[in-house]
Amino acid sequence: MTTLPRALGTNTARLEGRAKVTGTARYAADHGHPDGLFAWAVPATIARGEITGVDTGAALADPAVLTVLTHENAPRLEEGEDPTLAVLQSPCVAHRGQIVALAVATSLEAARAAAGAVRLDYTSEPHDVLLGLDHPGLYAPETANGGHPADRERGDFDTAYDGAAVQHDAVYETPPLHNHPMEPHAATAWWEGERRLCLYDSSQGSSTVQRMLAQLFGLGPEQVQVTSEHVGGGFGSKGTPRPQSVLAAMAARVTGRPVTLALPRQLLEAVTGHRAPTIQRLRLGADRDGRIQALAHEIVTQSSTVQEFVEQAASPSRTMYVSPHSRTTHRVTRLDVPTPSWMRAPGECPGMYALESAMDELALACGLDPVELRLRNEPDREPDSGRPYSSRHLVECLREGARRFGWQHRDPAVRGRRDGRLLLGTGVAASTYPVLVAPCQAEAHARADGLVDVRVNATDIGTGARTVLAQIAADALRLPLERVRIHVGSSDLPAAPVAGGSAGTSSWGSAVHKACDGLRRQLEEHSEVPATGLTATADTTEDAKRGEEYARHAYGAQFVEVQVDTVTGETRVRRLLGVFAAGRILNPRTARSQFLGGMTMGLGMALTEHSTMDREFGDYAERDLAMYHVPVCADVPDIDVHWLDEEDPHLNPMGSKGIGEIGIVGTAAAVTNAVHHATGVRVRNLPVTPDALLPHL
Repeated sequence: MTTLPRALGTNTARLEGRAKVTGTARYAADHGHPDGLFAWAVPATIARGEITGVDTGAALADPAVLTVLTHENAPRLEEGEDPTLAVLQSPCVAHRGQIVALAVATSLEAARAAAGAVRLDYTSEPHDVLLGLDHPGLYAPETANGGHPADRERGDFDTAYDGAAVQHDAVYETPPLHNHPMEPHAATAWWEGERRLCLYDSSQGSSTVQRMLAQLFGLGPEQVQVTSEHVGGGFGSKGTPRPQSVLAAMAARVTGRPVTLALPRQLLEAVTGHRAPTIQRLRLGADRDGRIQALAHEIVTQSSTVQEFVEQAASPSRTMYVSPHSRTTHRVTRLDVPTPSWMRAPGECPGMYALESAMDELALACGLDPVELRLRNEPDREPDSGRPYSSRHLVECLREGARRFGWQHRDPAVRGRRDGRLLLGTGVAASTYPVLVAPCQAEAHARADGLVDVRVNATDIGTGARTVLAQIAADALRLPLERVRIHVGSSDLPAAPVAGGSAGTSSWGSAVHKACDGLRRQLEEHSEVPATGLTATADTTEDAKRGEEYARHAYGAQFVEVQVDTVTGETRVRRLLGVFAAGRILNPRTARSQFLGGMTMGLGMALTEHSTMDREFGDYAERDLAMYHVPVCADVPDIDVHWLDEEDPHLNPMGSKGIGEIGIVGTAAAVTNAVHHATGVRVRNLPVTPDALLPHL
């Protein structure tokens, strides 16, 4: 019997690549109808208060404008789980930029002009938009995001810290950060009768959008069809349903015609979530050999008055290093700001920035190499839970990264290297992200023509999910890849979790593998496929619970070299290396892109990205890519990725861990640690900007 080459582990090009580069891949706003309409949203111009008057006369004077929806005439929604989706239901304004009206017209230009012609009167109230350590509204939430306990304490931190030979106590701050996917949040909706809603939506999970729309419009899930076949990025901002889908469905119901709504980029910061700012106090107490005895990580963050969202930034400090005496807490206050939400590596990203910066400072205080300090604090079991690790190869990542980077040639002296007016430095940081998995369903159907259709409501947000799932299916079926047809991105397919939390491939892939393995067994029992085909289904609800007796995480280490201009204060990254232990890498080509994208995003977090709250107006000033600066090619001259061949039998049938998040974790700290090595200036408030460095250069 001929043994087929395995599909998994090969550099397979994306199956949808040609469709994307030729423009035939259609996104949510590309599904126009001959009688389709366009909508444009009107944002609130106050930060807190109430609408007292609505004048849509000028807007409706244009015959191209069919309607303007406001809280006075919009369809009433049922109560849902997410209060940010209760759009146009009340005259109350909770934050600047909240959508308070929607103009609908026969052209995009007419809809935009009509939105500009809507006149609203407000009664404005004093607003509170600034976070601080002494904010009187701070409180302890019941839990942080992801069900993490808000507070955890082990041992006697105060006594252990007071008795530590080496102490470090500092506050680190991360600013508000905003997701800016290439494709804006968009939806095209239409109704088939009164009880059937259809929608193309830019979403990381159409099953979730389906369930939400069914709740809000009083429908059964089977009466709502949501398609998210091609999605142009999300980074978490499309991980939960957003207002565009609700508004498009409302407008389509009122007009009786299909409606497309694409939110302009200037509105995204107000209505599609962001990473909340954090103020993090980190205390480390160690013996003179650098072994941590006491660790405290105390988080202050913010949410909106609409909904509680608590960035779980202290959670990685509970699991990362030896810490026999530990205190980790979260405090939050509710402000008159947009509701924060998921952004790539929520919790781990800001939390590990603070922890890895503090580790660098502790290494200096102990007179140790930063890599060596981390090696000395390697736990043999997860400190917080006491569970054994399914696999943990952080030490190997640090050592392999040091070898590849040439760390052994590093002069530990601060401000010791110079190239003309440039100061040069190197830095390191570790990274981690949990292995998450959720229940999923899938179906595999063998056709009489020899092809196999694999159906699962996964969402490909540009990560290559289609391709990797097809590879998983081909291997499980023991068939060539070209005989597999993968179907994703529709709520009509077997239910699947969202593309987020680095859990997509593990969750979807487990179900696809199970269904295809079952189908293969059926095929082995038949000499030929019947005309009606053969079908196998899978549900991994029980499978997803396996392995919970282990602590399961991916790990990595980032190494950075920077240059700082002593005249301008400008920081540039010269080279950036990441080495990761993330289980089995299923497709090196798409995996490399994920790691590179995450590290580039971490570079942006360190040097360019931030949103500034305007105290007077109560909104964020950086509302487009001209003001919110993401890294461009010139900012990343030399970036490299490597990974270890990690075997872990306690994960899933593929042996994989998630990789979408871990690249960003640790990168910002590695950059700022390198900046300190170059300049002697410790920047604890991101991003590193010239004004923070110049006074010291």
